[in-house]
Amino acid sequence: MSNPITTGANPAAASAAPKTEATSLRELTPQQRKSGLAAWLGWLFDGLDMHLYGLVASTFVASLLINQNLIPADATPAHELVKEKSGYIQAAFLVGWALGGAFFGRLGDILGRSRSLSLTILTYAVFTGLSFFAETWWQLMIFRFLAALGIGGEWAVGSALLSETWPKKWRPWIAAVLQTGVNLGVLLACLTTFLMADLHPKYVFLVGILPAFLVFWIRRNVPEPEEWHAAKRESVGRQPGITDLFRGAVRRTTLLTIIVCACGLTAWWAFMFWHAQHLRNLPDLDVAAKAEFAKLGADGDATKWVTGYKQKIVSIAFFVIISASIAGNFAAAALARFFGYRRSIAICYLGFFITMGATFMQDRTWESLVYVWFPAVGFCSGVFGLFTMYLPPLFPTLLRTTGAGFCYNIGRIASAAGVIFSGSLATGGDFKKTLIFAACLFVPGMLVAIILPEPKDLGGHATET
Repeated sequence: MSNPITTGANPAAASAAPKTEATSLRELTPQQRKSGLAAWLGWLFDGLDMHLYGLVASTFVASLLINQNLIPADATPAHELVKEKSGYIQAAFLVGWALGGAFFGRLGDILGRSRSLSLTILTYAVFTGLSFFAETWWQLMIFRFLAALGIGGEWAVGSALLSETWPKKWRPWIAAVLQTGVNLGVLLACLTTFLMADLHPKYVFLVGILPAFLVFWIRRNVPEPEEWHAAKRESVGRQPGITDLFRGAVRRTTLLTIIVCACGLTAWWAFMFWHAQHLRNLPDLDVAAKAEFAKLGADGDATKWVTGYKQKIVSIAFFVIISASIAGNFAAAALARFFGYRRSIAICYLGFFITMGATFMQDRTWESLVYVWFPAVGFCSGVFGLFTMYLPPLFPTLLRTTGAGFCYNIGRIASAAGVIFSGSLATGGDFKKTLIFAACLFVPGMLVAIILPEPKDLGGHATET
Protein backbone atom coordinates (compact mmCIF):
# COMPACT_ATOMS: atom_id res chain seq x y z
CA MET A 1 0.00 0.00 0.00
CA SER A 2 1.29 3.46 -0.84
CA ASN A 3 2.26 5.56 2.11
CA PRO A 4 0.04 8.65 2.53
CA ILE A 5 2.71 10.31 4.60
CA THR A 6 5.14 10.67 1.76
CA THR A 7 2.84 10.59 -1.25
CA GLY A 8 2.75 14.03 -2.82
CA ALA A 9 5.48 15.43 -0.57
CA ASN A 10 7.59 18.11 -2.16
CA PRO A 11 11.15 16.93 -2.95
CA ALA A 12 12.48 20.46 -2.74
CA ALA A 13 11.16 20.77 0.79
CA ALA A 14 12.96 17.61 1.73
CA SER A 15 16.22 18.87 0.26
CA ALA A 16 15.84 22.11 2.18
CA ALA A 17 15.88 20.30 5.51
CA PRO A 18 19.18 20.33 7.41
CA LYS A 19 21.38 17.29 6.94
CA THR A 20 22.04 16.97 10.64
CA GLU A 21 19.55 17.68 13.40
CA ALA A 22 20.17 19.13 16.84
CA THR A 23 20.63 16.61 19.59
CA SER A 24 20.45 19.10 22.50
CA LEU A 25 18.79 22.43 23.26
CA ARG A 26 22.15 24.22 22.92
CA GLU A 27 22.38 23.13 19.29
CA LEU A 28 19.06 24.70 18.29
CA THR A 29 19.25 27.64 15.88
CA PRO A 30 17.82 31.08 16.78
CA GLN A 31 14.99 30.45 14.30
CA GLN A 32 14.09 27.18 16.03
CA ARG A 33 14.11 28.81 19.45
CA LYS A 34 11.90 31.68 18.32
CA SER A 35 9.43 29.49 16.47
CA GLY A 36 9.20 27.19 19.49
CA LEU A 37 8.57 30.08 21.88
CA ALA A 38 5.99 31.64 19.56
CA ALA A 39 4.05 28.39 19.16
CA TRP A 40 4.20 27.59 22.88
CA LEU A 41 3.00 31.05 23.94
CA GLY A 42 0.27 30.90 21.30
CA TRP A 43 -0.92 27.64 22.78
CA LEU A 44 -0.64 28.99 26.34
CA PHE A 45 -3.00 31.88 25.62
CA ASP A 46 -5.10 29.56 23.46
CA GLY A 47 -5.80 27.51 26.59
CA LEU A 48 -6.56 30.64 28.60
CA ASP A 49 -9.11 32.09 26.19
CA MET A 50 -10.55 28.67 25.38
CA HIS A 51 -11.71 27.82 28.89
CA LEU A 52 -12.70 31.12 30.46
CA TYR A 53 -16.27 30.61 29.28
CA GLY A 54 -16.62 27.02 30.45
CA LEU A 55 -15.66 28.03 33.99
CA VAL A 56 -18.32 30.74 34.28
CA ALA A 57 -20.84 29.51 31.69
CA SER A 58 -23.88 28.78 33.83
CA THR A 59 -23.57 31.85 36.08
CA PHE A 60 -22.84 34.27 33.22
CA VAL A 61 -25.56 32.91 30.96
CA ALA A 62 -28.02 32.98 33.87
CA SER A 63 -27.23 36.66 34.46
CA LEU A 64 -27.76 37.43 30.76
CA LEU A 65 -31.10 35.60 30.69
CA ILE A 66 -32.22 37.44 33.82
CA ASN A 67 -31.29 40.75 32.21
CA GLN A 68 -33.35 39.75 29.17
CA ASN A 69 -36.28 38.85 31.46
CA LEU A 70 -36.26 35.33 30.06
CA ILE A 71 -35.97 33.74 33.52
CA PRO A 72 -36.92 35.10 36.97
CA ALA A 73 -34.38 37.05 39.00
CA ASP A 74 -34.19 34.31 41.63
CA ALA A 75 -33.49 31.51 39.09
CA THR A 76 -30.43 29.33 39.72
CA PRO A 77 -27.71 28.34 37.20
CA ALA A 78 -29.40 24.91 37.06
CA HIS A 79 -32.43 26.40 35.27
CA GLU A 80 -33.34 24.45 32.13
CA LEU A 81 -33.09 27.53 29.89
CA VAL A 82 -29.60 28.25 31.24
CA LYS A 83 -28.55 24.70 30.37
CA GLU A 84 -30.01 25.03 26.88
CA LYS A 85 -28.50 28.42 25.99
CA SER A 86 -25.09 27.70 27.51
CA GLY A 87 -24.99 24.49 25.45
CA TYR A 88 -25.81 26.44 22.28
CA ILE A 89 -23.02 28.90 23.01
CA GLN A 90 -20.51 26.12 23.54
CA ALA A 91 -21.70 24.40 20.36
CA ALA A 92 -21.22 27.64 18.40
CA PHE A 93 -17.71 27.87 19.86
CA LEU A 94 -16.87 24.36 18.67
CA VAL A 95 -18.26 25.03 15.19
CA GLY A 96 -16.18 28.21 15.03
CA TRP A 97 -13.15 26.22 16.12
CA ALA A 98 -13.69 23.76 13.29
CA LEU A 99 -14.19 26.45 10.65
CA GLY A 100 -11.23 28.42 11.98
CA GLY A 101 -9.01 25.37 11.75
CA ALA A 102 -9.94 24.95 8.10
CA PHE A 103 -9.81 28.66 7.21
CA PHE A 104 -6.58 29.64 8.96
CA GLY A 105 -5.06 26.28 8.08
CA ARG A 106 -5.59 27.22 4.46
CA LEU A 107 -4.07 30.67 5.06
CA GLY A 108 -1.09 29.00 6.73
CA ASP A 109 -0.28 27.16 3.51
CA ILE A 110 -0.83 30.23 1.33
CA LEU A 111 0.50 33.17 3.39
CA GLY A 112 2.96 31.35 5.63
CA ARG A 113 3.06 30.00 9.17
CA SER A 114 4.28 33.10 11.03
CA ARG A 115 1.85 35.53 9.39
CA SER A 116 -1.11 33.23 9.95
CA LEU A 117 -0.12 32.52 13.56
CA SER A 118 -0.25 36.26 14.26
CA LEU A 119 -3.71 36.54 12.73
CA THR A 120 -5.09 33.62 14.73
CA ILE A 121 -3.85 35.00 18.06
CA LEU A 122 -5.18 38.48 17.31
CA THR A 123 -8.57 37.03 16.39
CA TYR A 124 -9.12 35.01 19.55
CA ALA A 125 -7.75 37.74 21.83
CA VAL A 126 -9.97 40.51 20.44
CA PHE A 127 -13.21 38.55 20.45
CA THR A 128 -12.62 37.01 23.86
CA GLY A 129 -12.23 40.53 25.22
CA LEU A 130 -15.39 41.67 23.44
CA SER A 131 -17.36 38.97 25.28
CA PHE A 132 -17.24 41.37 28.25
CA PHE A 133 -19.70 43.63 26.44
CA ALA A 134 -22.29 40.93 25.68
CA GLU A 135 -25.75 41.93 26.96
CA THR A 136 -27.70 38.97 25.60
CA TRP A 137 -26.98 35.27 25.36
CA TRP A 138 -26.90 35.39 21.55
CA GLN A 139 -24.37 38.25 21.55
CA LEU A 140 -22.11 36.12 23.73
CA MET A 141 -22.62 33.23 21.31
CA ILE A 142 -21.44 35.40 18.39
CA PHE A 143 -18.33 36.59 20.24
CA ARG A 144 -17.44 33.03 21.29
CA PHE A 145 -17.91 31.80 17.72
CA LEU A 146 -15.56 34.49 16.35
CA ALA A 147 -12.96 33.89 19.08
CA ALA A 148 -13.05 30.19 18.26
CA LEU A 149 -12.06 30.89 14.64
CA GLY A 150 -8.67 32.06 15.89
CA ILE A 151 -8.28 29.31 18.48
CA GLY A 152 -8.94 26.58 15.91
CA GLY A 153 -6.56 28.17 13.41
CA GLU A 154 -3.77 28.55 15.96
CA TRP A 155 -3.64 24.79 16.52
CA ALA A 156 -3.04 23.99 12.85
CA VAL A 157 -0.55 26.78 12.17
CA GLY A 158 1.46 26.42 15.38
CA SER A 159 1.85 22.67 15.06
CA ALA A 160 2.98 22.93 11.42
CA LEU A 161 5.48 25.65 12.33
CA LEU A 162 7.20 23.41 14.84
CA SER A 163 7.00 20.23 12.77
CA GLU A 164 8.91 22.05 10.01
CA THR A 165 11.57 23.67 12.16
CA TRP A 166 12.37 21.37 15.10
CA PRO A 167 14.17 17.98 15.00
CA LYS A 168 11.97 15.10 13.88
CA LYS A 169 13.25 12.75 16.58
CA TRP A 170 11.99 15.20 19.23
CA ARG A 171 8.42 15.27 18.00
CA PRO A 172 6.76 13.16 20.74
CA TRP A 173 8.32 15.37 23.43
CA ILE A 174 7.64 18.58 21.48
CA ALA A 175 4.00 17.51 21.33
CA ALA A 176 3.96 17.03 25.11
CA VAL A 177 5.55 20.43 25.75
CA LEU A 178 3.13 22.18 23.36
CA GLN A 179 0.12 20.54 25.00
CA THR A 180 1.51 21.57 28.37
CA GLY A 181 1.36 25.16 27.12
CA VAL A 182 -2.39 24.71 26.60
CA ASN A 183 -2.72 23.11 30.03
CA LEU A 184 -0.91 25.98 31.73
CA GLY A 185 -3.20 28.38 29.89
CA VAL A 186 -6.19 26.52 31.32
CA LEU A 187 -4.63 26.78 34.78
CA LEU A 188 -4.37 30.53 34.23
CA ALA A 189 -8.08 30.51 33.37
CA CYS A 190 -8.75 28.60 36.61
CA LEU A 191 -6.69 31.12 38.58
CA THR A 192 -8.50 33.99 36.88
CA THR A 193 -11.97 32.71 37.76
CA PHE A 194 -10.85 31.76 41.28
CA LEU A 195 -9.46 35.23 42.03
CA MET A 196 -12.44 36.93 40.38
CA ALA A 197 -15.12 34.63 41.83
CA ASP A 198 -16.72 37.50 43.76
CA LEU A 199 -16.99 39.72 40.67
CA HIS A 200 -19.53 39.56 37.86
CA PRO A 201 -18.39 36.71 35.56
CA LYS A 202 -18.11 39.03 32.54
CA TYR A 203 -14.91 40.55 33.95
CA VAL A 204 -12.90 37.37 33.38
CA PHE A 205 -13.07 37.93 29.62
CA LEU A 206 -11.00 41.11 29.86
CA VAL A 207 -8.02 38.92 30.77
CA GLY A 208 -8.39 37.26 27.36
CA ILE A 209 -7.14 40.42 25.62
CA LEU A 210 -3.56 39.86 26.82
CA PRO A 211 -2.48 37.52 23.97
CA ALA A 212 -2.93 40.35 21.44
CA PHE A 213 0.37 41.86 22.57
CA LEU A 214 2.21 38.66 21.57
CA VAL A 215 1.43 39.36 17.90
CA PHE A 216 3.85 42.30 17.69
CA TRP A 217 6.78 40.14 18.84
CA ILE A 218 5.94 37.29 16.47
CA ARG A 219 5.79 39.52 13.40
CA ARG A 220 9.20 41.04 14.21
CA ASN A 221 11.08 37.94 15.31
CA VAL A 222 9.66 34.71 13.84
CA PRO A 223 10.55 34.04 10.17
CA GLU A 224 8.76 31.63 7.88
CA PRO A 225 10.23 28.08 7.79
CA GLU A 226 12.66 27.38 4.95
CA GLU A 227 10.73 24.20 4.14
CA TRP A 228 7.64 26.31 3.38
CA HIS A 229 9.67 28.78 1.27
CA ALA A 230 11.22 25.93 -0.72
CA ALA A 231 7.85 24.32 -1.36
CA LYS A 232 6.40 27.63 -2.55
CA ARG A 233 9.31 28.13 -4.97
CA GLU A 234 8.81 24.67 -6.44
CA SER A 235 5.02 24.78 -6.63
CA VAL A 236 5.19 26.68 -9.95
CA GLY A 237 1.92 28.47 -9.32
CA ARG A 238 -0.07 25.38 -8.32
CA GLN A 239 -1.34 25.60 -4.75
CA PRO A 240 -2.99 22.35 -3.56
CA GLY A 241 -6.58 22.81 -2.44
CA ILE A 242 -8.74 21.23 0.23
CA THR A 243 -10.16 18.80 -2.33
CA ASP A 244 -6.68 17.26 -2.62
CA LEU A 245 -7.23 15.84 0.87
CA PHE A 246 -9.73 13.45 -0.70
CA ARG A 247 -7.64 12.31 -3.65
CA GLY A 248 -5.14 9.52 -4.07
CA ALA A 249 -3.44 7.89 -1.12
CA VAL A 250 -4.00 10.94 1.11
CA ARG A 251 -7.75 10.29 1.12
CA ARG A 252 -7.53 7.24 3.38
CA THR A 253 -5.48 9.13 5.96
CA THR A 254 -7.89 12.06 5.83
CA LEU A 255 -10.98 9.94 6.46
CA LEU A 256 -9.47 7.81 9.23
CA THR A 257 -8.06 10.83 11.02
CA ILE A 258 -11.39 12.66 10.91
CA ILE A 259 -13.14 9.70 12.55
CA VAL A 260 -10.55 9.35 15.32
CA CYS A 261 -10.47 13.08 16.05
CA ALA A 262 -14.26 13.48 15.91
CA CYS A 263 -14.86 10.68 18.43
CA GLY A 264 -12.20 11.83 20.85
CA LEU A 265 -12.94 15.54 20.69
CA THR A 266 -16.70 15.07 21.02
CA ALA A 267 -16.25 12.98 24.15
CA TRP A 268 -13.56 15.19 25.70
CA TRP A 269 -15.45 18.43 25.13
CA ALA A 270 -18.65 16.95 26.52
CA PHE A 271 -16.66 16.11 29.66
CA MET A 272 -14.86 19.45 29.86
CA PHE A 273 -18.07 21.42 29.54
CA TRP A 274 -20.68 19.37 31.41
CA HIS A 275 -18.55 18.10 34.31
CA ALA A 276 -18.43 21.64 35.72
CA GLN A 277 -22.20 21.97 35.52
CA HIS A 278 -22.62 18.51 37.10
CA LEU A 279 -20.26 19.40 39.95
CA ARG A 280 -21.89 22.78 40.60
CA ASN A 281 -25.33 21.14 40.95
CA LEU A 282 -24.36 18.32 43.32
CA PRO A 283 -26.59 18.38 46.43
CA ASP A 284 -23.71 17.64 48.81
CA LEU A 285 -21.72 20.59 47.44
CA ASP A 286 -24.71 22.84 48.10
CA VAL A 287 -24.89 21.52 51.66
CA ALA A 288 -21.15 22.04 52.15
CA ALA A 289 -21.32 25.60 50.83
CA LYS A 290 -24.22 26.54 53.12
CA ALA A 291 -22.51 24.91 56.09
CA GLU A 292 -19.34 26.89 55.38
CA PHE A 293 -21.37 30.10 55.16
CA ALA A 294 -22.97 29.37 58.54
CA LYS A 295 -19.64 28.39 60.08
CA LEU A 296 -17.93 31.61 59.03
CA GLY A 297 -20.90 33.74 59.98
CA ALA A 298 -20.38 35.61 56.73
CA ASP A 299 -22.26 38.81 56.08
CA GLY A 300 -24.30 39.63 52.99
CA ASP A 301 -26.46 37.67 50.60
CA ALA A 302 -26.20 33.95 51.38
CA THR A 303 -27.20 32.92 47.86
CA LYS A 304 -24.47 35.05 46.28
CA TRP A 305 -21.88 33.75 48.77
CA VAL A 306 -22.83 30.12 48.07
CA THR A 307 -22.62 30.74 44.31
CA GLY A 308 -19.12 32.19 44.73
CA TYR A 309 -18.08 29.23 46.89
CA LYS A 310 -19.25 26.77 44.22
CA GLN A 311 -17.39 28.74 41.54
CA LYS A 312 -14.18 28.36 43.52
CA ILE A 313 -14.71 24.59 43.81
CA VAL A 314 -15.32 24.37 40.04
CA SER A 315 -12.10 26.32 39.45
CA ILE A 316 -10.19 23.99 41.78
CA ALA A 317 -11.59 20.98 39.92
CA PHE A 318 -10.37 22.41 36.60
CA PHE A 319 -6.99 23.06 38.17
CA VAL A 320 -6.71 19.45 39.35
CA ILE A 321 -7.84 18.04 35.99
CA ILE A 322 -5.35 20.10 34.01
CA SER A 323 -2.51 19.39 36.44
CA ALA A 324 -3.14 15.68 35.83
CA SER A 325 -3.27 16.41 32.10
CA ILE A 326 0.27 17.81 32.18
CA ALA A 327 1.56 14.51 33.57
CA GLY A 328 -0.56 12.74 30.97
CA ASN A 329 1.10 14.68 28.14
CA PHE A 330 4.49 13.19 28.93
CA ALA A 331 3.06 9.75 29.62
CA ALA A 332 1.46 9.79 26.15
CA ALA A 333 4.75 10.99 24.62
CA ALA A 334 6.56 8.07 26.27
CA LEU A 335 3.97 5.66 24.86
CA ALA A 336 4.43 7.12 21.37
CA ARG A 337 8.19 6.86 21.67
CA PHE A 338 8.05 3.13 22.30
CA PHE A 339 4.77 1.91 20.79
CA GLY A 340 4.15 4.35 17.95
CA TYR A 341 1.35 6.84 17.56
CA ARG A 342 -1.61 4.71 16.50
CA ARG A 343 -1.22 2.21 19.36
CA SER A 344 -0.66 5.02 21.85
CA ILE A 345 -3.80 6.83 20.72
CA ALA A 346 -5.79 3.59 21.08
CA ILE A 347 -4.36 2.95 24.56
CA CYS A 348 -5.23 6.46 25.74
CA TYR A 349 -8.76 6.22 24.32
CA LEU A 350 -9.23 2.95 26.21
CA GLY A 351 -8.06 4.71 29.37
CA PHE A 352 -10.60 7.47 28.74
CA PHE A 353 -13.43 4.95 28.32
CA ILE A 354 -12.56 3.16 31.56
CA THR A 355 -11.99 6.25 33.74
CA MET A 356 -14.99 8.26 32.51
CA GLY A 357 -17.27 5.26 32.74
CA ALA A 358 -16.15 4.49 36.28
CA THR A 359 -16.46 8.14 37.31
CA PHE A 360 -20.11 8.53 36.37
CA MET A 361 -21.54 5.03 36.75
CA GLN A 362 -22.70 5.88 40.26
CA ASP A 363 -23.26 8.83 42.58
CA ARG A 364 -20.07 10.21 44.06
CA THR A 365 -19.30 12.97 46.54
CA TRP A 366 -17.96 16.24 45.21
CA GLU A 367 -14.68 15.69 47.07
CA SER A 368 -14.06 12.27 45.51
CA LEU A 369 -14.84 13.66 42.06
CA VAL A 370 -12.52 16.63 42.42
CA TYR A 371 -9.56 14.87 44.00
CA VAL A 372 -9.76 11.30 42.67
CA TRP A 373 -11.95 10.69 39.64
CA PHE A 374 -11.61 13.88 37.62
CA PRO A 375 -7.77 13.74 37.73
CA ALA A 376 -7.89 10.16 36.43
CA VAL A 377 -9.89 11.33 33.41
CA GLY A 378 -7.62 14.34 32.93
CA PHE A 379 -4.51 12.15 32.85
CA CYS A 380 -5.79 10.42 29.71
CA SER A 381 -6.12 13.73 27.84
CA GLY A 382 -2.41 13.64 27.08
CA VAL A 383 -3.50 11.84 23.91
CA PHE A 384 -4.50 15.16 22.32
CA GLY A 385 -0.91 16.34 22.51
CA LEU A 386 0.10 13.47 20.24
CA PHE A 387 -1.96 14.82 17.35
CA THR A 388 0.11 18.03 17.38
CA MET A 389 3.23 16.52 15.86
CA TYR A 390 1.60 13.45 14.34
CA LEU A 391 -0.87 15.04 11.93
CA PRO A 392 1.09 17.74 10.03
CA PRO A 393 3.72 15.38 8.51
CA LEU A 394 0.94 13.16 7.15
CA PHE A 395 0.36 15.74 4.42
CA PRO A 396 2.48 17.38 1.67
CA THR A 397 4.13 20.66 2.68
CA LEU A 398 1.72 23.01 0.86
CA LEU A 399 -1.24 21.02 2.16
CA ARG A 400 0.11 20.64 5.69
CA THR A 401 -1.77 23.21 7.76
CA THR A 402 -4.84 22.71 5.58
CA GLY A 403 -4.78 18.95 6.22
CA ALA A 404 -3.94 19.08 9.92
CA GLY A 405 -6.36 21.91 10.58
CA PHE A 406 -9.20 20.36 8.62
CA CYS A 407 -8.89 16.78 9.90
CA TYR A 408 -8.39 17.67 13.55
CA ASN A 409 -10.83 20.54 13.80
CA ILE A 410 -13.63 19.23 11.59
CA GLY A 411 -14.21 16.81 14.44
CA ARG A 412 -15.44 19.78 16.44
CA ILE A 413 -18.52 19.98 14.24
CA ALA A 414 -19.42 16.59 15.71
CA SER A 415 -18.37 17.93 19.12
CA ALA A 416 -20.83 20.81 18.80
CA ALA A 417 -23.71 18.45 18.07
CA GLY A 418 -22.44 16.14 20.81
CA VAL A 419 -22.48 18.87 23.46
CA ILE A 420 -26.11 19.73 22.69
CA PHE A 421 -27.28 16.12 22.37
CA SER A 422 -25.42 14.90 25.43
CA GLY A 423 -26.77 17.83 27.44
CA SER A 424 -30.31 16.80 26.51
CA LEU A 425 -29.72 13.48 28.29
CA ALA A 426 -29.31 15.26 31.62
CA THR A 427 -32.04 15.35 34.22
CA GLY A 428 -32.07 18.66 36.04
CA GLY A 429 -28.54 19.23 37.21
CA ASP A 430 -27.51 15.55 37.01
CA PHE A 431 -25.23 14.96 34.01
CA LYS A 432 -24.17 11.34 34.66
CA LYS A 433 -26.03 9.98 31.61
CA THR A 434 -24.52 12.73 29.49
CA LEU A 435 -20.99 11.87 30.52
CA ILE A 436 -21.42 8.09 30.25
CA PHE A 437 -22.63 8.61 26.68
CA ALA A 438 -19.50 10.68 26.02
CA ALA A 439 -17.28 7.92 27.42
CA CYS A 440 -18.72 5.38 24.96
CA LEU A 441 -17.58 7.51 22.00
CA PHE A 442 -13.97 6.59 22.72
CA VAL A 443 -14.65 2.97 21.70
CA PRO A 444 -15.10 3.51 17.92
CA GLY A 445 -12.26 6.04 18.01
CA MET A 446 -10.00 3.44 19.60
CA LEU A 447 -10.84 0.81 16.98
CA VAL A 448 -10.18 3.13 14.03
CA ALA A 449 -6.94 4.44 15.59
CA ILE A 450 -5.41 0.98 15.26
CA ILE A 451 -5.47 1.23 11.45
CA LEU A 452 -4.07 4.76 11.18
CA PRO A 453 -0.76 5.07 9.27
CA GLU A 454 2.41 4.90 11.39
CA PRO A 455 5.36 6.97 10.08
CA LYS A 456 8.96 6.01 10.78
CA ASP A 457 10.43 9.46 11.28
CA LEU A 458 8.48 10.71 14.32
CA GLY A 459 10.84 9.37 16.95
CA GLY A 460 9.21 6.03 17.67
CA HIS A 461 10.16 2.44 16.91
CA ALA A 462 7.00 1.55 15.04
CA THR A 463 6.70 0.39 11.47
CA GLU A 464 4.53 1.71 8.69
CA THR A 465 1.27 0.14 7.68
